[in-house]
Amino acid sequence: MAYSPTDLVRGLRDFRLATLPVTMIAIAAAGIFAFFAIADEMAEGEIDAFDTWLLLALRNPADPSDPIGPPWLEETALEITALGGYPLIVLTLAAVIGFLLVTRRPGPALYALLSVSGGTVVSQLLKSFYDRPRPDLVAHLDTIHTASFPSGHAMMSTVAYLTLAALIVRIVESRAARAYVLVVAVLVSLAVGASRVYLGVHWPSDVAAGWAMGVAWASLSWLAISALRRWSGREG
Repeated sequence: MAYSPTDLVRGLRDFRLATLPVTMIAIAAAGIFAFFAIADEMAEGEIDAFDTWLLLALRNPADPSDPIGPPWLEETALEITALGGYPLIVLTLAAVIGFLLVTRRPGPALYALLSVSGGTVVSQLLKSFYDRPRPDLVAHLDTIHTASFPSGHAMMSTVAYLTLAALIVRIVESRAARAYVLVVAVLVSLAVGASRVYLGVHWPSDVAAGWAMGVAWASLSWLAISALRRWSGREG
């Protein structure tokens, strides 16, 4: 039986469309694995030496209450850390959801709401479960109210800004614009997490775990909405 070139590829998905979900699954799995690996090290105390070393390395050896660097650096860290706080995340999320609703995009608006609110629930549950005390080696330069592990600021800034970046990536056509948005989201998340260690309110492992779970949750949220979108398309 003779075959034409089109017969050989019939039924195969486009390479990018087929590999992207697999990539996101791999990223989510890696984030979850990294989180539990860090949590295990933390529970056994095997990461304490590194946590202590890095936390003290960011302070004046003669005065642990004084972070290294000029005074403006501390002020900058406080401004950056606010980007991962719930007030600013909620305001940003509300503004984006409002824009999506005005432009008649209720699906993406619901996706953003569920991703960020779900991440908040997961963050609080993990904090309650591990109930790790905050660092007591240095003075805290920011107000704290919850347990230390994982870092809520690191996790929620990762979830929120990656979620919003994913929405923008779906809207814009330019690859350069997409790459720019994703890079900015990642850099903001990294900066927020680093500021928590610099301000002495988190152990470094808290922040690393927050980043890991934030990436995992954002990836799982993307996969869920993509699966729902494809299922809806087939149903329609």
